[in-house]
Amino acid sequence: MDIKKEVLAIIDEVLSLGGRAAAFELDSPLLGAVPELDSMAVVGLLNMLEERFGFIVEDDEIDGSTFATVGTLVDFVEGKLG
Repeated sequence: MDIKKEVLAIIDEVLSLGGRAAAFELDSPLLGAVPELDSMAVVGLLNMLEERFGFIVEDDEIDGSTFATVGTLVDFVEGKLG
């Protein structure tokens, strides 16, 4: 499974980016750089990640740095998957 590709597809779907996320790289900034990624979108993104990958995200596992870049979010997902 290509985690980066899956994460980008989820970002694109949740934020309704119309395919723009496909051009994102691991170092592409997210939080503060993508206007669609507000607090409600973060919740939706976490819910979709949980659903798609089958893990649970506890409140104390995440902070703003989790959503700093595509790479930090991919690293988080990979860590959850073990």
